Amino acid sequence: MVDKTPPGTDILDLDATTLAAKIACREITSLEATEAYIAHLERIQPRLNCLVEDRFEEARAEAQKADRDLANGPAKGRLFGVPISIKESFHVAGMRTTSGLPHRRDVVEKQDAEIVARLKEEGAIILGKTNTPVLCFCQETDNKLYGRSNNPWDLTRTPGGSSGGEGALIAAGGAAVGIGSDIGGSIRFPCHFNGVVGFRSGNRQVSQEGSFPYISNPLQERMLGIGALAKSVRDTRLINEIIAFSPPEPRSLDSFSINIPLEQLRFPVDQTTATAIQAVRQFLEAQFPISDEQPPFYRESATIWQNIMSIDGAREMAEIAFGTNPIRPLPEYLREVFFHSSPLHRYFTWALLAAKLVKPRPRTLRHIEKTIAEGDRKIAEYLDRRLLILPVYHTPALPHGAVFRELFSLTMSFKRYLPFVAYINTWGLPALVVPVAESPEGLPIAVQITSRVGNEDAIFQLGEIVEREFRGYRRCPL
Repeated sequence: MVDKTPPGTDILDLDATTLAAKIACREITSLEATEAYIAHLERIQPRLNCLVEDRFEEARAEAQKADRDLANGPAKGRLFGVPISIKESFHVAGMRTTSGLPHRRDVVEKQDAEIVARLKEEGAIILGKTNTPVLCFCQETDNKLYGRSNNPWDLTRTPGGSSGGEGALIAAGGAAVGIGSDIGGSIRFPCHFNGVVGFRSGNRQVSQEGSFPYISNPLQERMLGIGALAKSVRDTRLINEIIAFSPPEPRSLDSFSINIPLEQLRFPVDQTTATAIQAVRQFLEAQFPISDEQPPFYRESATIWQNIMSIDGAREMAEIAFGTNPIRPLPEYLREVFFHSSPLHRYFTWALLAAKLVKPRPRTLRHIEKTIAEGDRKIAEYLDRRLLILPVYHTPALPHGAVFRELFSLTMSFKRYLPFVAYINTWGLPALVVPVAESPEGLPIAVQITSRVGNEDAIFQLGEIVEREFRGYRRCPL
């Protein structure tokens, strides 16, 4: 591998691929990298509140062992000695998995999630776990157990959710790479808001075994993606190769066209976002056939996503949160709003209440299942040799609470703002987020690149082209 790292580059700026190579050739020791990240996390944590549990002593011991092993032979794994972070919702043996629920604060897991086991097999060293909203059920990151995480570019703004702690941590250079999950933009919102590269896998391409909450409903499970929040596109590719059931097949990018349908979507984006996407389009026009038609089943995707997430009024979520306690979402929500005395954040109880209000009827579900079957076929055909570039959100990071108000409003404003994200979840598509610009306030702006399952290699190839030309990842100088 050719080392393109500028001389004097800080360890914190290295992507996982570069750091692994430097550790393998003994240019940097694993312990040096681990100590650098621990010291940095101790500096940034009071401002970001992104890390909810650390394992620094264990990480130091594992790094020392990695260095000893390397003295006696070659590196054993593609992430050998590399410090990483993990979203709190994934089980790590010896660590808590609460998903923001106070009554789970003492639940210590005995076994790693499948993806965690795979990462450890490749030599990764886990520094700690990062904050999420309650049961990963919001696009902002706040809960009554660990509190609110902040965006490193502006602490008054949200880092997004539900992998918001992970997005903030990686943006600030708190680990070489991080791992998140995405059933409603939960990797892509944090990547866009924090200026991080990210990838979510497509329909059932990565095991969710050992994640909490476990998604049992088939319509919901197909919307779940798992992947990296990273400093480079090549790191997201590497993590996907490690955790996916099978690596993506090679694709010739020359055989693909690109659809960038911003003006055809008829949903608002602010001027800085529109300008950024137009710049991407102008750059790619010299290399690829570009179209701008609305993709099939686009307009109904946000409503389908809401109906699927509201199946049974989110009964499973409520049972996990309340257990045998007969508390209902409405009184618990009011208790928090007026007295701040609920153990559950109001974002969560309001989301449960909303799910009950819009719970789909059996006839609606039958119609959704029929639409999904038809849509899967037509979208797979449409995206067979086509890549789709979309905004992630209509604006850069908003002040704390604003995204929740837009997506959970009784005015159904989510239909205006969520389609960019919901299209990918509803149809179980893989998607890559690449930062491409900044707002006048210095807030990152990203685009997402998607296609059908099986075209991941083409997605990564195009992402690397966009990454080289535009902003890419830049560590926030906290």
